[in-house]
Amino acid sequence: MERTFIMIKPDGVQRGLVGDVIKRFEQKGFTLAGMKFMSVSQELAEQHYGVHKERPFFGSLIEFITSGPVVAMVWQGDGVVASSRLLIGATNPLTADPGTIRGDYGVNVGRNLIHGSDAIETAQTEIALWFGDDLVEWMPTVTPWIYE
Repeated sequence: MERTFIMIKPDGVQRGLVGDVIKRFEQKGFTLAGMKFMSVSQELAEQHYGVHKERPFFGSLIEFITSGPVVAMVWQGDGVVASSRLLIGATNPLTADPGTIRGDYGVNVGRNLIHGSDAIETAQTEIALWFGDDLVEWMPTVTPWIYE
């Protein structure tokens, strides 16, 4: 089963959208394999966003992601990386399609509610960084009704 890393950012937590986001992933048919409600350390934030280190917004990105609690999750299912990117919507909420998380709830690109891995390789790296091997192996009873 393919896995992806999803994080509800501090703005999504503060706005009380955690349940709505989880519900969308569950209704899509994906399985939750790990979840943490946590504060993000400076070190973890810098590792996670290291690809943006040379960009001018890096400092404000780190400041924001460490400003309040986040919900870090691992979801699994067939095609979960690509499908979750569609569920999340465009990075800029103003251009995100209605029906997506950012399209329905987002207003500003700097407060776009959620992070999702952009590729299988990125997901593997992010899951290792945030969870290591601390994931739950299980199969919901509904699985045969979702997958052939």
